Amino acid sequence: MTTVPVTLTVNGETLTRAVEPRETLADFLRRDLGLTGTHTGCEMGVCGACLVMLDGVPVHACLTFAVQAGGARVETVEGLSESAAIAELQRAFHERNALQCGFCTPGMLVTAHGLLQRASLPSREEIRDALSGNYCRCTGYEAIVDAIEQVARSRAVAEEEPA
Repeated sequence: MTTVPVTLTVNGETLTRAVEPRETLADFLRRDLGLTGTHTGCEMGVCGACLVMLDGVPVHACLTFAVQAGGARVETVEGLSESAAIAELQRAFHERNALQCGFCTPGMLVTAHGLLQRASLPSREEIRDALSGNYCRCTGYEAIVDAIEQVARSRAVAEEEPA
């Protein structure tokens, strides 16, 4: 088994590990680092359960090789949660009952976080479009869209209030 050294920053911690060239970022995060919030569902980039932020952009970790993340900054749902970056989204998902079995939830949260970084007040259509790469078999998406819209509106109101 041939391995190559890879140095990357995961959730703020810079680390170097030996990985097989064919090992996916999802497998690396789950197996080597124990970050199991990055789920593996379809392993074809269709379901969105494996989404992570790679240098600030949501990517499918099941389609990205760990060696491709060399030198990059990776944020998983665990890191986003610990930093409180997705705390509002987590609360809104809970309040709106936007999670059922929970399998797709980490990917949905990462997607929503990425969307709200790009568009401060997205329309419902833009939210649905952003979620088009995430598959959920339980919720029907309406509650998820509601939760993301709630956070976007709340943030917009907070930005408008004088300091």
